[in-house]
Amino acid sequence: MQSSYREEDVILLLKDITGLVEPQSTQERERLIQSGKHYCEMLPIEYVPSGTYMQVYQEALKNYALPTAQAVCRLGDLAVSQRGRNLVLVSLARAGIPIGILLKRYLSKKYKIKAAHYSISIIRGRGIDKNAMNFLLSRYEPERLLFVDGWIGKGAILNELKKELAAYPGVSPEIAVAADPAGVTELCGTHEDILIPSSCLNSTVSGLVSRTVLRGDIIGPKDFHGAVYYGDLKEQDLSYAFIQAIEEKFVIEPWEGRHRRDCEKQVKEKSKLDSELFPTGETGLDEVKRLAGEYGIADINLIKPGIGETTRVLLRRVPWKILAAPGWKNDPSVAHILRLAEEKGVPVEEHPLNHYKVCGMIKKLADA
Repeated sequence: MQSSYREEDVILLLKDITGLVEPQSTQERERLIQSGKHYCEMLPIEYVPSGTYMQVYQEALKNYALPTAQAVCRLGDLAVSQRGRNLVLVSLARAGIPIGILLKRYLSKKYKIKAAHYSISIIRGRGIDKNAMNFLLSRYEPERLLFVDGWIGKGAILNELKKELAAYPGVSPEIAVAADPAGVTELCGTHEDILIPSSCLNSTVSGLVSRTVLRGDIIGPKDFHGAVYYGDLKEQDLSYAFIQAIEEKFVIEPWEGRHRRDCEKQVKEKSKLDSELFPTGETGLDEVKRLAGEYGIADINLIKPGIGETTRVLLRRVPWKILAAPGWKNDPSVAHILRLAEEKGVPVEEHPLNHYKVCGMIKKLADA
C-alpha cells in the first residue's frame, strides 16, 4: 500500500484501491449508513480544512505536542514493563498509525528496541483483517503482537478486537493507546480526555491514506482490506510534521538505575490515579448508555464521546449537536471542535460529563 510514510516507520498491510471507490458526500453517506449500508463500503469526500481551521490546528499542535508526547512516553514505559522488549507493533489503520510510529521511535531512543511496525485494518461489525493476521503470524510468535491505536472513545473497537482475537491463541486482545478516557484499558498513556492533535485532520496527518474499505467487488478473499492513497493532497501533507513536533518533546532518560525505579513507581501511581478517576467502576460505555437514555437515542453508535471521536463526527458525519463539559468555552483543547461546529452550524450544549470533555451526537435522519 502506497503512503507518504517511509517503510522503516511502518508497513501497511492494506490493498491499494486508489481510483476504485467513488467518494460520496457526507449527507449521502449518512443516509446510506442509517439505511443499513455499512460505513466500510464507502468513502467520504475528504474534508478540506479552511485557513482559519488550519490556524486552530497549528495552535493545537503547539499547545498539545507536550501532553501527547508525555502520553506516548508513558505508554512506551508501560508496554516494556508489562509486555517485555520483544514487541511487534500492530497499529490499527488509520488513527493508530501516527501513534504507532511515535511509539516505535520512543522504544528505539529509550530502550534501543528496534520494533517492527505494521498497520492492519479492523472494522466494527466486520472484524479484523484475517489475511493480515495470517501474514503476521506466519512471521512472528503470537505473544509478540501489540495492537496500537490513537485513543479509545467508548471501547467499540477494543470489544471488536477481543471478539476477533479469540480465534488466535496466544495473541493478546489488549490495546495500547495514548488516551483512554473511557477507562477500559490499563495500557494507555493517560485516562484524561486529552487533545491528540492528529485527531484534528484526516489523511493529511495519516500518510495520505483513507480509512479502510471492505467491499466484495474490489476486495477478494485473499486480499488485505483496502485503502485509497490521496496523492493529490501531497502539497497539504503534514504527516511527518506532526510526528516531528511530538518526537521533539520526548524526554529520554536512561532506563537503568534511578529512572527504572521511578518508572516502576509511576506505574503504581497510575493504577492509584485510575481508581481515583473512576471510583464507581463506571466506564465510558456506561456513560454513553446513560446519555442515550437521556436523549432518547436507540442506537449508541450515534453517540461519539471524547475529543478524537467528536472531531471525527464533525469531519465526516452529520452531527446533531455537541455536548460539552462545563468550562468548555475557555478550554483550548476543544477550540478546533468549536471552530468546526461554527463552520457547519452545529449547536454546542453544556452538559455534565464524567469521562469526557465533549461528546458528538449524530443526527437521526428522518428519511433514512
